[in-house]
Amino acid sequence: MAAPGPGEYFSVGSHVSCLTCLGQRLQGEVVAFDYQSKMLTLKCDPSSRKPNLHDVILINLAYVSEVDIINDRTETPPLASLNVSKLANRARSEKEDKLSQAYAISAGVSVEGQHLFQTIHKTIKDCKWQEKNIMVMDDVVISPPYQADNCKGKEGSALSHVRKIVSIKNRAVKSLLALFSVSFLFAISMFYNCLFFCILNKT
Repeated sequence: MAAPGPGEYFSVGSHVSCLTCLGQRLQGEVVAFDYQSKMLTLKCDPSSRKPNLHDVILINLAYVSEVDIINDRTETPPLASLNVSKLANRARSEKEDKLSQAYAISAGVSVEGQHLFQTIHKTIKDCKWQEKNIMVMDDVVISPPYQADNCKGKEGSALSHVRKIVSIKNRAVKSLLALFSVSFLFAISMFYNCLFFCILNKT
């Protein structure tokens, strides 16, 4: 059949098969259909072949030459329940993260400091800015330039843990910089070698 005409819809839960103008066959379960834009959303078998996963495909029916309904579902499937409290907490957490990033930028915190804050915040949520200092659990203060020696607080497991995070983060940054420097120097060397041989061949 062709794309749905006026007043025609695809029922959620139905299984359809679409043939695109490029000759590609797409088949799956209808998740949503917007009549105005003629956009059809299908849940298909995973291309990764991993269990409990699905591919979600958006199809513009303006570019579909054929649509076959394999299994038409007349009853609307039950909607999944939403955990409103969990969604609200996630939205609040995202808002706090964005405000924290905006504060760090406006306060003139270095990029290294911002990255360190994000790294710590992934495992320790009780983490906030105090001007340009990072305050962790109200016990540990990390001041610029954000090295392990700049971690101050009461000696204990909290201070040791934060220092460990800072040290690992800084070592990872140094390793990446060293790798980049070696790769850059190697590329420059190869460039000059090629340039030398080209000049040599011309002479």
